[in-house]
Amino acid sequence: MPWSRDEMARRAAAELEDGFYVNLGIGIPTLVSNFIPEGITVQLQSENGMLGMGPFPFAGKEDPDLINAGKQTITELPTTSYFDSAQSFGMIRGGHIDLSILGAMQVAENGDLANWMIPGRMVKGMGGAMDLVAGVKRVIVLMEHTARGEPKLLRRCTLPLTGKGVVDMVITDLGVFAIAGERTTLTEIARGVSLDELRDKTEASFNVDPKLA
Repeated sequence: MPWSRDEMARRAAAELEDGFYVNLGIGIPTLVSNFIPEGITVQLQSENGMLGMGPFPFAGKEDPDLINAGKQTITELPTTSYFDSAQSFGMIRGGHIDLSILGAMQVAENGDLANWMIPGRMVKGMGGAMDLVAGVKRVIVLMEHTARGEPKLLRRCTLPLTGKGVVDMVITDLGVFAIAGERTTLTEIARGVSLDELRDKTEASFNVDPKLA
């Protein structure tokens, strides 16, 4: 049985380390803020000018003035600070963010990422993804394994690229893949998912960690 979105977010949260500065993309990655492991402190950064985001608010407790880059209401912490977008992107471009967890439309086996547009569809803007994948120390993609039955982990991306060779790890509802250079390795499989099923739903070529054999 594939992982739920919450389970995917919990698995991604396991990659957080104490003292990390982390940027969470819109969609499934925003759920990671609810699963930060006990005993560690991380600072969540948003491109729209907030450092130190808390978890999502309870119903009825929302503050419309507190939103993340995806326009979702969030909470603040005692350590929260605010700044303009120029300072925010200065943090990103200056290499001060340890980890970015993003969604994706496609990821290639060599770490190429496509997550900002589909040709022929209206695009409001490219957002901060291109800066994030270029300036952040480590990039994790958190996405569903297929879209309308078609694989999203491919040999080569067919959509316009956000960045070349920038993805270090992919976490989907079917498993976890580590990417190093041109080499993609399956390191975990979701419970109840067979290796054959995963291969059928993946276009990219990948190695299998010996512990899964």
